Amino acid sequence: MKTKEKDQKKNLSAGELKTALTQLREKQFRLRFKHRVTPLANPLELRAVRRDIARLETYLRQKQLAGKE
Repeated sequence: MKTKEKDQKKNLSAGELKTALTQLREKQFRLRFKHRVTPLANPLELRAVRRDIARLETYLRQKQLAGKE
């Protein structure tokens, strides 16, 4: 993910982050399934999706903690 995309994702609301997270988890599931049936052309895509999921979870957690203070 490029810096500009990271900044855009970071500024999303909590609801938008949750929907993006759900979409990424579905994409991860589909990629894993495809990879088990036939090897992916670019298996590093799994790593990128996993890292994007972690990044969105981090942004969501930051928003939750900011709301409690």
